[in-house]
Amino acid sequence: MIILAATPIGNLGDASRRLVEALENATVVAAEDTRTTQRLLAALGVANRPRLVALHDHNEKTKAAELVELARDQDLLVLSDAGMPTVSDPGFGLVAAAAEAGVAVTAIPGPSAVLTALAVAGLPTDRFTFEGFVARKPGERSAALGALAAEPRTMVFFDAPTRVAATLADMAVAFGADRRAAVCRELTKLHEEVARGTLAELVAWAEAGVRGELVIVVAGATARVVPFPDAVTQVLELVRQGTRLKDASAEVSAHTGHSSRELYQAALAVRR
Repeated sequence: MIILAATPIGNLGDASRRLVEALENATVVAAEDTRTTQRLLAALGVANRPRLVALHDHNEKTKAAELVELARDQDLLVLSDAGMPTVSDPGFGLVAAAAEAGVAVTAIPGPSAVLTALAVAGLPTDRFTFEGFVARKPGERSAALGALAAEPRTMVFFDAPTRVAATLADMAVAFGADRRAAVCRELTKLHEEVARGTLAELVAWAEAGVRGELVIVVAGATARVVPFPDAVTQVLELVRQGTRLKDASAEVSAHTGHSSRELYQAALAVRR
């Protein structure tokens, strides 16, 4: 089978016993960076030296079929540089190919930058969405953030320290300067820091420069108080502009709090 194994995101003490046992018994390891995996083996005191196969964004499409066939006959341990493979890391293509080929896939749970940041941010955790890495190009970044302006769930993003000040400034424009957020830096490491505040406050905080690995957590939009009839009117206006009724109902639901199904049915009744 294929075994996806989560590795520490900073503190080696977070390595689970299952991870160490898997490394001690592995014969083949597909690794995002084989050098990182070699350092991990040494740091954890694992004497075993399995065959290491590189599996990264640039070769996953060509390597997936070969590794799936290998996993028919023996266990294949899959590691990313930190955290769980497939979550903004290589592995998704391999798992998809394995599922299609009928090869079993399991996971060894462990550290997650997404869940760790969400836990310490001090923002609602009952519903959240992971948006991955923020777009590098300013135009693409602004467009992507603008599309999330009405998202009611807490949002989690990855970003680079060299871009975080610009990203926070774009978030303040897209979400509003008073939207609550947190920047989680160097999670589980010696210099761990969680900066909390409004986006405007965090923009000022980041202007001095930020170092280390980052996760940004942003509060979701608060649904505006809009009377139901007015919300139905908004749906109908979007439909008049060319939006499908189902999509229009979902969009208005997101920023008014009214049921998408009820908006759909009410708008449909008016159109009849």
